[in-house]
Amino acid sequence: MIVCAGRNETFNFAQPIGVGLIESSINLTRIALFDKPDFLLFIGTAGSYGNYNIFDIVESKRAANLELSFLSNDSYTPLDNVLESDNKMVKNDTIVNSSNYITTNFELSKHYNEYGIGIENMEFFSVLQVAKEFEIPVAGIFIVTNYTKKDAHKEFLSNHDEAMKRLTKYLIEKQIIK
Repeated sequence: MIVCAGRNETFNFAQPIGVGLIESSINLTRIALFDKPDFLLFIGTAGSYGNYNIFDIVESKRAANLELSFLSNDSYTPLDNVLESDNKMVKNDTIVNSSNYITTNFELSKHYNEYGIGIENMEFFSVLQVAKEFEIPVAGIFIVTNYTKKDAHKEFLSNHDEAMKRLTKYLIEKQIIK
């Protein structure tokens, strides 16, 4: 099953699950309870912490939930904040960070790279968490639309339509969709 965030990020071949950590976890749990898929592929856009360029495509099986305050030692969590799927098909080591907030401080966000975290997407951590709970193999494919800087939203909007086309083309070329 292919899933995506929703709202302005939808595809005719993917099931929207909601934007952010909460909406996506609630709706994906509902799917898993009533019609559990054999495999989950999350597709969507991402912001780069500097190591990826606009329109780069990143496949991942790893996600984190590290808030900016973690980078400055201003917070901690007793929870697992990095998850990994057992999916053997995805070889990329890039970790996708998820938060309900979009990073706009590029100088601070570059420090995520020190932890192997290269991009951010609001939903992927919750997708991995739900997949883990229901023992569903999972992976994600992301296209970079912006850098995590002050004008991230403006850059996202200006690149979004082209990114959606390129991501769809990539999925066709990889024979994931027809």
